[in-house]
Amino acid sequence: MKEKRLQVFIEGVNKYFTQMNNFEITVGTPYLTENSNPPASEITGVIGITGPITGCVYFSAPVTLLKHLLLSMQEPDLSITNMMDLVGEIANTISGNARSEYGPEFNISVPFVMKGIPDEIHLPRDSRSFVIPIDWKGYTANIVICLRKSAA
Repeated sequence: MKEKRLQVFIEGVNKYFTQMNNFEITVGTPYLTENSNPPASEITGVIGITGPITGCVYFSAPVTLLKHLLLSMQEPDLSITNMMDLVGEIANTISGNARSEYGPEFNISVPFVMKGIPDEIHLPRDSRSFVIPIDWKGYTANIVICLRKSAA
């Protein structure tokens, strides 16, 4: 994946947090990881990608980050359900913004949100994924990008 294509995901998460009351985040250095053990936190929102590019993009964050994010947004509902909705919204926004780089045939699914640290996230074993660490007020979340050209 070229740096320009990776940058669109970084810009997407920056844009999301900036639009939410000007929250400042620190984006760590993206790195490659083996798909046998990708990083995940307590709540993960996965977006499936189809079209000429296939794979998935997911956003994963700890409950403490999500709870403080909701409080900062002046949201009184701190339920797990609301946190799961928030993670799905973030994953969807980040993936949707990637269309600017990948084009209109970059089809995204509705978010699939998981509660609890998954034992395993099934990614193609013959590929590697990019991880983009995000830090907000001392809490760390990750965006994981596993994309490749479609075989079709």
